[in-house]
Amino acid sequence: MSYQLYMSLTISGKVYSEKELTDLAQSQITRKAILPWEKSLFKFILDWLSDSDFISIQTSGSTGAAKTMEVEKGKMVRSAQLTGQFFNLQKNDKALLCLPVDFIAGKMMIVRAFVLGLNVVPVEPSGNPLQKLTEFFDFAAMTPMQIYNTLKHEDGFQKLNQVKELIIGGGEVNHTLLSEVRKLENKTYHTYGMTETLTHVALKRLNGHNPECCFNALQGVNFEKDDRDCLVISAPHLSEKKFITNDIVELENNQSFNFIGRYDNVINSGGIKISPEKVEQKLSSLIQNRFILAGLPDDLLGQKVVLIIEGQARSSINFTNTALLKYEIPKQVFFIDNFPETESGKIIRTQVLLSVLTKT
Repeated sequence: MSYQLYMSLTISGKVYSEKELTDLAQSQITRKAILPWEKSLFKFILDWLSDSDFISIQTSGSTGAAKTMEVEKGKMVRSAQLTGQFFNLQKNDKALLCLPVDFIAGKMMIVRAFVLGLNVVPVEPSGNPLQKLTEFFDFAAMTPMQIYNTLKHEDGFQKLNQVKELIIGGGEVNHTLLSEVRKLENKTYHTYGMTETLTHVALKRLNGHNPECCFNALQGVNFEKDDRDCLVISAPHLSEKKFITNDIVELENNQSFNFIGRYDNVINSGGIKISPEKVEQKLSSLIQNRFILAGLPDDLLGQKVVLIIEGQARSSINFTNTALLKYEIPKQVFFIDNFPETESGKIIRTQVLLSVLTKT
């Protein structure tokens, strides 16, 4: 198998052979004071070095029950190679690992280090992973929340600009965050992908002189739509079968699309279908806290549009000067203290809505 060619790893500047890496990982895992994130890291390294051709990975659980699936290591190698080609990553380039290795995004950063010969620098996953770092990185992957938290600090822009190529994944980049990201002087991309596609199959440049409005496919990947207007992904390096998603998109061509929203989030209000994500983009400059748009049962409309905001209740919101269409204006506004999240930090919309339903 092709993965057997990639058994040495550089961690924080030190090169480990397969045997040295095995010894290191085994000794770290048995250490009493080891932190959970470190244990996950070294356990995955041992999984990669094992004789098995497969790795067990867990979905995030943001759109349904989390599940475990088996993935061929050879496919993870090919995914890493495509990322390396896109970003022109070279041996010994420094890559920051600040995402949990329990999930695919963290796992794939380690695989990229194995396959591409990157110098991976692991730090504890946190809301502001760059806070204590002063070094420069060639490549890093972060969530929107990590970017947001970093930018709240005075030196946030400086810290992010110390990452040459930055990818943002695991959630939407709203209007407010996008306006800040566009000020960065590095190269920052929003990624599209899922656990089943071993992270990203498409990327969108967010800053620079010509920011992109659409996601563009990695080499060899093609897109189409089904009869629900949902994205269908052809990725031969991963599977002979096509990946059918629940993401409503507008296709520019078979290698480029604009994300509209989740099919399972669509609100049917009086026969009009409303994509919550599209409306949320319109409201993102008006509301600073996290929020979602959802549909509550209604005798007249079938579903009525409601706005649910995380945090303490405050004065009413004026929708007059927004770009909302008449049927997009929320009929009610609710506040809940904390949004339920998956372990990877994604808002679980169904549970947020359930919290509101139990109060009404």
